[in-house]
Amino acid sequence: MTPHDMDNALTLARTRRHFFHDCGVGVGSMALASLLARDAGAVPERKDPLVPKKPHFPAKAKAVIFLFMAGAPSQLELFEPKPKLNELSGQKVPESFTMGKRFAFIKGDAKILGTNRKFNKAGKCGMDVSELLPHHAEVADELCWIRSMKTDVFNHGPAKCFVNTGSPQFGRPSMGSWLTYGLGSECDSLPGFVVLQSGPRGPRGGASLYGSGFLPSIYQGVPFLRGSSPILDLAPPPGVDLKKQGEFVDAVKDLNKLRLDATGDPEIATRIAAYEMAFRMQTSAPELTDLSKEDKKTLDLYGVTPGKPSFGTNCLLARRLVQRGVRFVQLYHTDWDMHGGGLDLGKPLDNICKEIDQPCAALVKDLKRMGLLDSTIVVWGGEFGRTPMGETRETIGRDHHIDAYTMWVAGGGFKPGMIHGQTDEIGYNVTENPVHVHDLQATILNQMGMDHTKLTYRFQGRDYRLTDVHGHVVKEVLV
Repeated sequence: MTPHDMDNALTLARTRRHFFHDCGVGVGSMALASLLARDAGAVPERKDPLVPKKPHFPAKAKAVIFLFMAGAPSQLELFEPKPKLNELSGQKVPESFTMGKRFAFIKGDAKILGTNRKFNKAGKCGMDVSELLPHHAEVADELCWIRSMKTDVFNHGPAKCFVNTGSPQFGRPSMGSWLTYGLGSECDSLPGFVVLQSGPRGPRGGASLYGSGFLPSIYQGVPFLRGSSPILDLAPPPGVDLKKQGEFVDAVKDLNKLRLDATGDPEIATRIAAYEMAFRMQTSAPELTDLSKEDKKTLDLYGVTPGKPSFGTNCLLARRLVQRGVRFVQLYHTDWDMHGGGLDLGKPLDNICKEIDQPCAALVKDLKRMGLLDSTIVVWGGEFGRTPMGETRETIGRDHHIDAYTMWVAGGGFKPGMIHGQTDEIGYNVTENPVHVHDLQATILNQMGMDHTKLTYRFQGRDYRLTDVHGHVVKEVLV
């Protein structure tokens, strides 16, 4: 572009900006008008990349909440009582079980480890639920229990990536990104995909677990911080009023639009949408995280104290997010890795279960009470399971196990009170109705009205999808 062309472009930009500003229809003005219209009950037309899109076929659900227990809970302490496991405890596992298998740390001569946890039959479905999860027992008949999960990857980072993105390789779009790409969002004042984290640290794999990969970055998960200011730098600096801020947004919009017209780069469209979203979120985000309007009964249900960050607070925020039309909410709760080091199968397991038990059950109860459970899929689980063999470090624990573990799903057309799948007498292999990670992904997409084989994106000369070339819908677990 010559200097003359640049001058003309800048003149055009100034002229357009002043025109839009003077007419009162600049981006900042439109964003403000959108807020006022929504408060008045009107629904203005949306033109951003997250505008709602039609599914492939009628959907059973319109939102997903994924409660991800990062580090992999032990199904043998929580959901799988195995009398034979206790009977054989201390004996070497049969060689036929370990031949050709790979483990993260233990060797083929590892000994079987029983559990001292007590189990009770819960609900009419008769699901075995550990004493560690008494609140889960209260909602046993609302959950679809999948006892036959299988995955391919036995190290934490790649395995978390596999569950979240369908690939052990970093850089692929996450499930939340695929769904917001395919369906958009019903909320115009909050991101379509929100990430909430609890525990002493973030999950291994970090932002790659909720990134958009090769999809435009408008579809990536947006992490919310703890406390009353969930997004950094969301509030305007001192001395900048709404009018000045609107003028700034209008000016940046015009400059970005010039560049978008010249290059066609979708990331510029993402940038434009991000500015507009940030403008609207100055009102919506603080309102979202203000729990003072929730009644005491609801706060007690989740076991939360307003202003105090916790997994329970995040569960309540998840309900508030889907209530406002957010498409996908991912909750990460860390420190479930129990090899027998600092965290083992003893007191630390008691403590971490107490952190999540009541809030998870409360979320299911609350969604049902508000009429949202039928349209919301709630998923609970980690990246893999735990071995029937013990691993001794400072204390005793269990190694990573990919061949058999438990997850549960509630709402969104999944059969409540169903126990799907079975494992052998020591919990080593699936013996009935296996469900691979890709199968679960395909089934969740199906309930959202999306055919997992058709939700694709062309990148580097080929079409990619969440389930790669695998996966089938597990119809047996659906209503």
